[in-house]
Amino acid sequence: MAAVSPEVDRVLHRPHEPLRTGRMQVGGNHEVYWEECGRADGVPVLFVHGGPGAGCSEADRRFFDPDRFRVILVDQRGCGRSTPHGEIADNTTDDLVADFERLREELGIDTWHVFGGSWGSTLGLYYAIRHPDRCRSLVLRGIWLFRQWDLDWWLEGMRAIQPERWRTFAEHIPAEERGDLLEAYWRRLTSEDRDAALESARVWSVYEGASCTLLPNAAFTADFAEDSMAWALARLEAHYFRNQRFTPDDLLLQGVERIRSMPTFFVHGRYDVVCPIEGAEALHRAWPEADYAIVDDAGHSSREPGIARHLVAACDRIAATGDPRRADAGTGA
Repeated sequence: MAAVSPEVDRVLHRPHEPLRTGRMQVGGNHEVYWEECGRADGVPVLFVHGGPGAGCSEADRRFFDPDRFRVILVDQRGCGRSTPHGEIADNTTDDLVADFERLREELGIDTWHVFGGSWGSTLGLYYAIRHPDRCRSLVLRGIWLFRQWDLDWWLEGMRAIQPERWRTFAEHIPAEERGDLLEAYWRRLTSEDRDAALESARVWSVYEGASCTLLPNAAFTADFAEDSMAWALARLEAHYFRNQRFTPDDLLLQGVERIRSMPTFFVHGRYDVVCPIEGAEALHRAWPEADYAIVDDAGHSSREPGIARHLVAACDRIAATGDPRRADAGTGA
């Protein structure tokens, strides 16, 4: 991933290398990469990356003070350094949650805090709902509830704000197939013609990457055009959009009742194009006990200075008190 901006670099904790890394054999042919950072006796936290398909980066470690945290970062099935790269078989939300649980047990962690952004907020919420006894708190960014509304927005609605980017995305598909962009991309991304599939993957991935920041960021977008990133991101996103929907559609909102007392902080950029703020507002209405911050000069990315500042502060509060919420939030759960 591209280096963070100087402003964000000042917000994040210092760079640090993993204490150890490992690979875990899971379902099917999947081997999942993980790394442990910080200190072995630190406050345990699970980092859940976005996408689906994005993987973890060195900068993701820096939301956490390495002198106080034991951070576990996992490249989900098919992502990043996990193999097979871009594999969609044996790849479901329940599989990913099971992988987290297996790794927690293998590392001897009884309970941990959970941190996730974008798809990581989706999966982090789902994991907490499935295993509330294993989660101490949640820190979430760029809320995405994985409803039909969210998919319709990503595939069609974003043209209301960025018509030129959407046009490039849509016009990659012949006019006669544009009535169902997801299905048209799915056919191409799963084609036996690897070169054509990769070309479609790159168009899909850049469409998302260019939409993540409030202001254009060529270096950030360039990462999404890189073959490895584009291949995993596009294939896995299309797979989850098409084949791995929640039932009922608002499962995460309904599941709040299981985790209502869990200390939670989430932050959202007001001008988030990828995951509109409507989702964060819906979660806040369902869960007023959680602490919620809106960053007025931010889009979607955790590399936006205001969002990074809130995330680092929430993690620092966990290290100090075990609770990510702000003291003045008035949300005692």
